[in-house]
Amino acid sequence: MHRPLTITEDPALLDDLVRIAAAAGSQLDVAHTPAHARPFWNLAPLIAVGADQADAMAATSPPTRDQVLLVTRDVEDPDTWRKCVAVGAQAVLTLPNDERHLVERFAEAMEPDPRSGSVICVIGGRGGAGASVLSACLALRASGDHLRTLLVDADPLGGGIDALLGQEEASGSRWGDLVAREGRINSSALQAALPSFGDLAVLSFHRGEVAAIPPQAMRSVLEAGQRGFDLIVVDLPRHFAPASIEALTRAKTTLVVATADVRSVLSTVQVLNEARKHTSDLRAILRPGVLGGESAAESLGIPSAGVFPDQPRLTATLNRGELPNLGPRTDLGALCATLLQDLLAP
Repeated sequence: MHRPLTITEDPALLDDLVRIAAAAGSQLDVAHTPAHARPFWNLAPLIAVGADQADAMAATSPPTRDQVLLVTRDVEDPDTWRKCVAVGAQAVLTLPNDERHLVERFAEAMEPDPRSGSVICVIGGRGGAGASVLSACLALRASGDHLRTLLVDADPLGGGIDALLGQEEASGSRWGDLVAREGRINSSALQAALPSFGDLAVLSFHRGEVAAIPPQAMRSVLEAGQRGFDLIVVDLPRHFAPASIEALTRAKTTLVVATADVRSVLSTVQVLNEARKHTSDLRAILRPGVLGGESAAESLGIPSAGVFPDQPRLTATLNRGELPNLGPRTDLGALCATLLQDLLAP
Protein backbone atom coordinates (compact mmCIF):
# COMPACT_ATOMS: atom_id res chain seq x y z
CA MET A 1 0.00 0.00 0.00
CA HIS A 2 1.31 3.45 -0.90
CA ARG A 3 2.16 5.89 1.89
CA PRO A 4 1.25 9.57 2.31
CA LEU A 5 3.68 11.98 0.67
CA THR A 6 5.12 15.14 2.17
CA ILE A 7 6.92 17.75 0.09
CA THR A 8 9.11 20.14 2.07
CA GLU A 9 12.68 21.30 2.63
CA ASP A 10 11.85 22.82 6.02
CA PRO A 11 13.51 20.50 8.57
CA ALA A 12 11.35 21.69 11.47
CA LEU A 13 8.15 21.16 9.47
CA LEU A 14 9.36 17.75 8.30
CA ASP A 15 10.07 16.69 11.89
CA ASP A 16 6.53 17.72 12.85
CA LEU A 17 4.99 15.82 9.93
CA VAL A 18 6.95 12.63 10.62
CA ARG A 19 5.92 12.75 14.28
CA ILE A 20 2.26 13.40 13.43
CA ALA A 21 2.21 10.59 10.88
CA ALA A 22 3.71 8.21 13.44
CA ALA A 23 0.93 9.15 15.87
CA ALA A 24 -1.52 8.05 13.16
CA GLY A 25 0.29 4.73 12.71
CA SER A 26 1.72 5.79 9.36
CA GLN A 27 5.06 6.39 7.69
CA LEU A 28 5.73 9.02 5.04
CA ASP A 29 7.38 9.20 1.67
CA VAL A 30 9.41 12.42 1.70
CA ALA A 31 10.25 14.59 -1.30
CA HIS A 32 12.44 17.65 -0.80
CA THR A 33 11.79 19.04 -4.29
CA PRO A 34 8.97 18.85 -6.86
CA ALA A 35 11.14 16.63 -9.06
CA HIS A 36 11.40 14.08 -6.29
CA ALA A 37 7.64 14.26 -5.72
CA ARG A 38 6.57 13.68 -9.31
CA PRO A 39 6.65 9.82 -9.27
CA PHE A 40 4.50 9.74 -6.14
CA TRP A 41 1.99 12.46 -6.99
CA ASN A 42 -0.76 10.24 -8.39
CA LEU A 43 -0.03 7.26 -6.12
CA ALA A 44 0.05 8.71 -2.60
CA PRO A 45 -3.27 8.47 -0.72
CA LEU A 46 -2.64 11.93 0.75
CA ILE A 47 -0.13 14.70 0.02
CA ALA A 48 1.03 17.28 2.56
CA VAL A 49 2.75 20.14 0.72
CA GLY A 50 4.89 22.37 2.92
CA ALA A 51 4.30 26.08 2.38
CA ASP A 52 8.01 26.41 1.53
CA GLN A 53 7.56 24.22 -1.59
CA ALA A 54 4.08 25.26 -2.69
CA ASP A 55 5.09 27.74 -5.38
CA ALA A 56 7.80 25.45 -6.74
CA MET A 57 5.33 22.58 -6.89
CA ALA A 58 2.70 24.75 -8.57
CA ALA A 59 5.23 25.76 -11.23
CA THR A 60 5.40 22.14 -12.41
CA SER A 61 1.61 22.14 -13.10
CA PRO A 62 0.90 18.86 -11.29
CA PRO A 63 -2.28 16.98 -12.28
CA THR A 64 -5.37 17.95 -10.33
CA ARG A 65 -6.24 15.46 -7.59
CA ASP A 66 -7.94 15.33 -4.22
CA GLN A 67 -6.39 14.74 -0.79
CA VAL A 68 -3.82 17.53 -1.13
CA LEU A 69 -3.17 19.67 1.95
CA LEU A 70 -1.01 22.76 2.38
CA VAL A 71 0.77 22.63 5.75
CA THR A 72 2.43 25.64 7.33
CA ARG A 73 3.92 26.64 10.66
CA ASP A 74 3.52 30.36 9.93
CA VAL A 75 0.15 31.59 11.17
CA GLU A 76 0.84 35.13 9.98
CA ASP A 77 1.81 34.40 6.36
CA PRO A 78 -0.62 36.51 4.24
CA ASP A 79 0.30 34.50 1.14
CA THR A 80 -0.92 31.17 2.49
CA TRP A 81 -4.24 30.97 0.66
CA ARG A 82 -2.71 32.02 -2.66
CA LYS A 83 -0.23 29.15 -2.30
CA CYS A 84 -3.10 26.80 -1.42
CA VAL A 85 -4.95 27.65 -4.63
CA ALA A 86 -1.80 27.58 -6.73
CA VAL A 87 -0.82 24.05 -5.70
CA GLY A 88 -4.38 22.71 -5.92
CA ALA A 89 -4.74 21.95 -2.21
CA GLN A 90 -8.19 21.51 -0.70
CA ALA A 91 -7.31 22.88 2.73
CA VAL A 92 -4.67 24.72 4.76
CA LEU A 93 -3.55 23.22 8.06
CA THR A 94 -1.50 25.28 10.47
CA LEU A 95 0.72 23.63 13.05
CA PRO A 96 0.50 23.17 15.95
CA ASN A 97 -3.17 24.23 16.07
CA ASP A 98 -4.38 21.69 13.50
CA GLU A 99 -2.16 18.83 14.66
CA ARG A 100 -4.99 16.56 15.83
CA HIS A 101 -6.90 17.07 12.59
CA LEU A 102 -3.79 16.18 10.61
CA VAL A 103 -3.34 12.99 12.66
CA GLU A 104 -6.87 12.01 11.68
CA ARG A 105 -6.25 12.81 8.01
CA PHE A 106 -3.10 10.65 7.95
CA ALA A 107 -4.90 7.79 9.71
CA GLU A 108 -7.85 8.03 7.33
CA ALA A 109 -5.55 7.99 4.32
CA MET A 110 -3.96 4.74 5.46
CA GLU A 111 -7.22 2.89 6.01
CA PRO A 112 -7.90 -0.06 3.70
CA ASP A 113 -11.26 -0.24 1.97
CA PRO A 114 -13.56 0.46 4.91
CA ARG A 115 -15.89 -2.17 6.27
CA SER A 116 -19.07 -1.37 8.13
CA GLY A 117 -18.86 -3.52 11.21
CA SER A 118 -21.85 -4.04 13.49
CA VAL A 119 -21.47 -3.41 17.22
CA ILE A 120 -23.19 -6.01 19.40
CA CYS A 121 -23.17 -5.43 23.17
CA VAL A 122 -23.67 -8.24 25.67
CA ILE A 123 -24.56 -7.58 29.32
CA GLY A 124 -25.56 -9.79 32.21
CA GLY A 125 -28.84 -9.23 33.99
CA ARG A 126 -27.03 -10.20 37.18
CA GLY A 127 -23.55 -11.32 38.14
CA GLY A 128 -22.60 -14.77 36.87
CA ALA A 129 -25.33 -14.88 34.24
CA GLY A 130 -22.81 -15.84 31.57
CA ALA A 131 -22.54 -12.65 29.51
CA SER A 132 -18.77 -12.92 29.15
CA VAL A 133 -19.00 -16.56 28.07
CA LEU A 134 -21.66 -15.71 25.49
CA SER A 135 -19.58 -12.74 24.24
CA ALA A 136 -16.53 -14.95 23.80
CA CYS A 137 -18.47 -17.77 22.14
CA LEU A 138 -20.27 -15.39 19.79
CA ALA A 139 -16.95 -13.84 18.74
CA LEU A 140 -15.30 -17.25 18.34
CA ARG A 141 -18.13 -18.54 16.18
CA ALA A 142 -18.11 -15.40 14.01
CA SER A 143 -14.35 -15.59 13.45
CA GLY A 144 -14.72 -19.30 12.72
CA ASP A 145 -17.15 -18.29 9.98
CA HIS A 146 -14.40 -16.02 8.58
CA LEU A 147 -15.96 -12.79 9.78
CA ARG A 148 -13.26 -10.36 10.87
CA THR A 149 -14.22 -10.00 14.54
CA LEU A 150 -13.14 -7.72 17.39
CA LEU A 151 -13.94 -8.83 20.95
CA VAL A 152 -13.83 -5.91 23.37
CA ASP A 153 -13.65 -6.43 27.13
CA ALA A 154 -15.28 -3.38 28.72
CA ASP A 155 -15.25 -4.60 32.34
CA PRO A 156 -12.07 -3.53 34.20
CA LEU A 157 -13.00 -5.78 37.13
CA GLY A 158 -14.05 -8.82 35.13
CA GLY A 159 -10.75 -10.72 35.28
CA GLY A 160 -9.96 -10.32 31.58
CA ILE A 161 -11.77 -11.89 28.68
CA ASP A 162 -8.39 -12.98 27.30
CA ALA A 163 -8.11 -15.27 30.35
CA LEU A 164 -11.55 -16.68 29.56
CA LEU A 165 -10.15 -17.66 26.17
CA GLY A 166 -7.00 -19.10 27.75
CA GLN A 167 -4.92 -16.39 26.06
CA GLU A 168 -3.87 -14.20 28.98
CA GLU A 169 -0.20 -14.66 28.07
CA ALA A 170 -0.70 -13.72 24.42
CA SER A 171 1.45 -10.80 23.30
CA GLY A 172 -0.20 -7.61 22.14
CA SER A 173 -1.75 -4.39 23.39
CA ARG A 174 -4.31 -4.14 26.17
CA TRP A 175 -6.54 -1.28 27.29
CA GLY A 176 -3.71 0.21 29.33
CA ASP A 177 -1.84 0.85 26.09
CA LEU A 178 -4.81 2.60 24.48
CA VAL A 179 -6.53 4.63 27.21
CA ALA A 180 -4.61 7.80 26.35
CA ARG A 181 -5.70 7.72 22.72
CA GLU A 182 -8.05 10.38 21.45
CA GLY A 183 -9.20 10.96 17.91
CA ARG A 184 -9.02 8.50 15.06
CA ILE A 185 -7.22 5.16 15.39
CA ASN A 186 -6.10 3.40 12.24
CA SER A 187 -8.06 0.14 12.04
CA SER A 188 -5.17 -1.80 10.50
CA ALA A 189 -2.81 -0.55 13.21
CA LEU A 190 -5.34 -1.54 15.88
CA GLN A 191 -5.67 -5.05 14.50
CA ALA A 192 -1.90 -5.41 14.23
CA ALA A 193 -1.42 -4.26 17.83
CA LEU A 194 -3.97 -6.55 19.50
CA PRO A 195 -3.62 -10.25 20.32
CA SER A 196 -5.15 -12.03 17.34
CA PHE A 197 -6.16 -15.60 16.64
CA GLY A 198 -7.12 -16.12 13.02
CA ASP A 199 -9.92 -13.67 12.25
CA LEU A 200 -10.43 -12.79 15.94
CA ALA A 201 -8.74 -9.81 17.64
CA VAL A 202 -9.15 -9.34 21.41
CA LEU A 203 -8.91 -6.16 23.46
CA SER A 204 -8.74 -6.92 27.17
CA PHE A 205 -7.06 -5.58 30.32
CA HIS A 206 -3.63 -5.99 31.83
CA ARG A 207 -3.37 -8.00 35.01
CA GLY A 208 -3.09 -6.02 38.23
CA GLU A 209 -4.35 -2.52 38.86
CA VAL A 210 -6.66 -1.26 36.14
CA ALA A 211 -8.27 2.07 35.42
CA ALA A 212 -11.66 2.89 33.97
CA ILE A 213 -11.82 3.24 30.21
CA PRO A 214 -12.20 6.89 29.14
CA PRO A 215 -15.23 7.27 26.86
CA GLN A 216 -13.00 8.93 24.24
CA ALA A 217 -10.83 5.80 24.09
CA MET A 218 -13.87 3.54 23.75
CA ARG A 219 -15.20 5.79 20.99
CA SER A 220 -11.91 5.66 19.08
CA VAL A 221 -11.66 1.87 19.39
CA LEU A 222 -15.25 1.25 18.28
CA GLU A 223 -14.95 3.63 15.34
CA ALA A 224 -11.75 1.88 14.24
CA GLY A 225 -13.47 -1.46 14.78
CA GLN A 226 -16.41 -0.50 12.60
CA ARG A 227 -14.05 0.54 9.81
CA GLY A 228 -11.85 -2.53 9.98
CA PHE A 229 -13.99 -5.43 11.21
CA ASP A 230 -17.23 -7.15 10.25
CA LEU A 231 -18.39 -7.61 13.85
CA ILE A 232 -17.50 -5.97 17.16
CA VAL A 233 -18.69 -7.80 20.29
CA VAL A 234 -18.51 -5.72 23.48
CA ASP A 235 -18.68 -7.51 26.82
CA LEU A 236 -20.21 -4.88 29.12
CA PRO A 237 -20.18 -4.67 32.92
CA ARG A 238 -23.43 -4.20 34.79
CA HIS A 239 -22.45 -0.72 36.00
CA PHE A 240 -23.09 1.96 33.40
CA ALA A 241 -19.81 3.85 33.30
CA PRO A 242 -19.30 6.47 30.56
CA ALA A 243 -17.39 3.99 28.38
CA SER A 244 -20.25 1.49 28.64
CA ILE A 245 -22.72 4.18 27.62
CA GLU A 246 -20.48 5.04 24.67
CA ALA A 247 -20.69 1.41 23.53
CA LEU A 248 -24.44 1.15 24.12
CA THR A 249 -25.16 4.21 22.00
CA ARG A 250 -23.31 2.58 19.08
CA ALA A 251 -24.82 -0.89 19.46
CA LYS A 252 -26.93 -2.29 16.68
CA THR A 253 -28.33 -4.75 19.24
CA THR A 254 -27.72 -5.38 22.93
CA LEU A 255 -28.15 -8.93 24.25
CA VAL A 256 -29.13 -9.17 27.91
CA VAL A 257 -28.36 -12.54 29.50
CA ALA A 258 -30.78 -13.55 32.27
CA THR A 259 -31.53 -16.72 34.20
CA ALA A 260 -35.18 -17.72 34.38
CA ASP A 261 -35.54 -17.29 38.15
CA VAL A 262 -37.19 -14.59 40.25
CA ARG A 263 -34.10 -12.80 41.52
CA SER A 264 -32.38 -12.78 38.15
CA VAL A 265 -35.49 -11.43 36.43
CA LEU A 266 -35.86 -8.66 39.03
CA SER A 267 -32.18 -7.74 38.68
CA THR A 268 -32.39 -7.81 34.88
CA VAL A 269 -35.38 -5.46 34.90
CA GLN A 270 -33.25 -2.94 36.81
CA VAL A 271 -30.45 -3.31 34.25
CA LEU A 272 -32.92 -2.84 31.41
CA ASN A 273 -34.29 0.35 32.97
CA GLU A 274 -30.82 1.88 32.73
CA ALA A 275 -29.92 0.37 29.35
CA ARG A 276 -33.06 1.78 27.69
CA LYS A 277 -31.76 5.29 28.36
CA HIS A 278 -28.89 4.70 25.96
CA THR A 279 -29.95 2.12 23.36
CA SER A 280 -33.12 0.86 21.74
CA ASP A 281 -32.76 -2.70 20.39
CA LEU A 282 -32.61 -4.91 23.50
CA ARG A 283 -33.10 -8.68 23.32
CA ALA A 284 -33.07 -11.33 26.01
CA ILE A 285 -30.94 -14.47 26.10
CA LEU A 286 -32.50 -16.74 28.70
CA ARG A 287 -30.77 -19.42 30.70
CA PRO A 288 -32.91 -22.26 32.07
CA GLY A 289 -34.24 -21.74 35.60
CA VAL A 290 -37.21 -22.41 37.82
CA LEU A 291 -39.44 -20.09 35.81
CA GLY A 292 -40.79 -20.94 32.40
CA GLY A 293 -39.04 -19.25 29.50
CA GLU A 294 -42.18 -17.50 28.26
CA SER A 295 -43.01 -16.24 31.73
CA ALA A 296 -39.50 -14.87 32.24
CA ALA A 297 -39.42 -13.21 28.80
CA GLU A 298 -42.82 -11.61 29.42
CA SER A 299 -41.61 -10.23 32.76
CA LEU A 300 -38.58 -8.66 31.09
CA GLY A 301 -40.69 -6.96 28.44
CA ILE A 302 -38.19 -7.42 25.60
CA PRO A 303 -38.06 -9.99 22.78
CA SER A 304 -36.32 -13.28 23.43
CA ALA A 305 -33.40 -13.89 21.05
CA GLY A 306 -32.71 -17.43 22.17
CA VAL A 307 -31.98 -19.83 25.02
CA PHE A 308 -28.45 -20.15 26.41
CA PRO A 309 -28.30 -23.89 27.11
CA ASP A 310 -26.69 -25.31 30.21
CA GLN A 311 -23.20 -26.57 29.44
CA PRO A 312 -22.09 -28.72 32.39
CA ARG A 313 -18.52 -29.07 31.13
CA LEU A 314 -18.13 -25.55 29.73
CA THR A 315 -16.55 -23.99 32.83
CA ALA A 316 -14.05 -26.82 33.17
CA THR A 317 -13.19 -26.55 29.48
CA LEU A 318 -12.53 -22.82 29.75
CA ASN A 319 -10.52 -23.19 32.96
CA ARG A 320 -8.22 -25.61 31.15
CA GLY A 321 -7.57 -22.93 28.56
CA GLU A 322 -9.47 -24.90 25.94
CA LEU A 323 -12.07 -23.48 23.60
CA PRO A 324 -15.62 -24.85 23.59
CA ASN A 325 -16.99 -26.84 20.71
CA LEU A 326 -19.13 -24.40 18.74
CA GLY A 327 -19.95 -26.67 15.87
CA PRO A 328 -23.42 -26.47 14.30
CA ARG A 329 -24.50 -29.71 16.00
CA THR A 330 -23.87 -28.37 19.52
CA ASP A 331 -26.56 -26.38 21.33
CA LEU A 332 -24.22 -23.46 22.04
CA GLY A 333 -22.85 -23.44 18.51
CA ALA A 334 -26.37 -23.48 17.08
CA LEU A 335 -27.38 -20.56 19.32
CA CYS A 336 -24.38 -18.50 18.22
CA ALA A 337 -25.01 -19.31 14.55
CA THR A 338 -28.67 -18.27 14.84
CA LEU A 339 -27.75 -15.06 16.67
CA LEU A 340 -25.20 -14.11 14.04
CA GLN A 341 -27.66 -14.76 11.25
CA ASP A 342 -30.31 -12.61 12.93
CA LEU A 343 -28.06 -9.83 14.24
CA LEU A 344 -26.06 -9.31 11.06
CA ALA A 345 -29.03 -9.39 8.71
CA PRO A 346 -29.30 -6.15 6.65
